[in-house]
Amino acid sequence: MKLITAIIREVQLDKVREALINAEITRITVSRVSGHGQQRIEEMYRGQRIIPDLIPKIKIEIAVNDSFVDITVDAILRSAKTNGTEGVVGDGKIFITPLEECIRIRTGERGGSAI
Repeated sequence: MKLITAIIREVQLDKVREALINAEITRITVSRVSGHGQQRIEEMYRGQRIIPDLIPKIKIEIAVNDSFVDITVDAILRSAKTNGTEGVVGDGKIFITPLEECIRIRTGERGGSAI
């Protein structure tokens, strides 16, 4: 089992969600987060150029069995890029971490079948 965490642009959420649904990945958690990396956005405020410290993003978390990792990652990669196939700085990142245990609260079911 793996936990796939994707940080993407807010405007790409609908595209990513549709791509995941088409790939038969329907159980996701979505959170609004802020952060920064290489992406820099300059704004004008009272005649001065400022660069805000934190940029709003979307965090998607998906717990999957090992056989669905590549399917999930491919769906996110295809749909999260803002400039077609090339992408641009600030499109986001995908993290894949081992998931030690998953327990369904309703039934007490454990492991891959609880996902």
